[in-house]
Amino acid sequence: MASLLTDPLFETCGRGPPPIKDYYHFFVTKSEIIWRWWKISPRMVDRQTKPGEVKESLSDFLEDADLQREVRVVFGDRVLEYTKALCEGHYNYLDRLSDSLLLRIINFLELEDVVQLAWTSHKFQQLCESEEFWERAMRRRCCSISDEVASLAKEIGWRTVFFTNKLHLTEQALHRWQQDSVAQRCVAGFPGVVGDSWGS
Repeated sequence: MASLLTDPLFETCGRGPPPIKDYYHFFVTKSEIIWRWWKISPRMVDRQTKPGEVKESLSDFLEDADLQREVRVVFGDRVLEYTKALCEGHYNYLDRLSDSLLLRIINFLELEDVVQLAWTSHKFQQLCESEEFWERAMRRRCCSISDEVASLAKEIGWRTVFFTNKLHLTEQALHRWQQDSVAQRCVAGFPGVVGDSWGS
């Protein structure tokens, strides 16, 4: 599992909340935290100010109330608490798995559990609602998927197809196939019509 821990463990950046206009960059690595800031001001005197930087070991950061306060002011309580957890060695390994691997894992869950999982984080919500997940779910639960159904799914979405009852789905696929057939016959017959109209 240690191989999943790549540097930096966490990184974020942005401007401070009003009235602060300064820009901040915050790293958490396996061995230290790095806090950088750039003074942003219309005043000429401030334009000569050089960027600032603080580097501390993870254990020192846990004891540094002043730096923790700055992180909280700029990035909020959630970032501060997450950073402190990283400094204490509490890692969320699921966050570090690739999307493709997570999708493979999610596909073994029951649909009721997938719904619950989608509520746990923004990342899992995106994965659980993705077209890739619903295509895998459909293919895993069906013996075979016809070309017509696959084509329909690309048009209306795999999730919609998954929750459409079989009879209605067959009707939709047939209707779409009939429309395509008519269109193909029209296109195929079009040159002949032109020839008949404008020939001789």
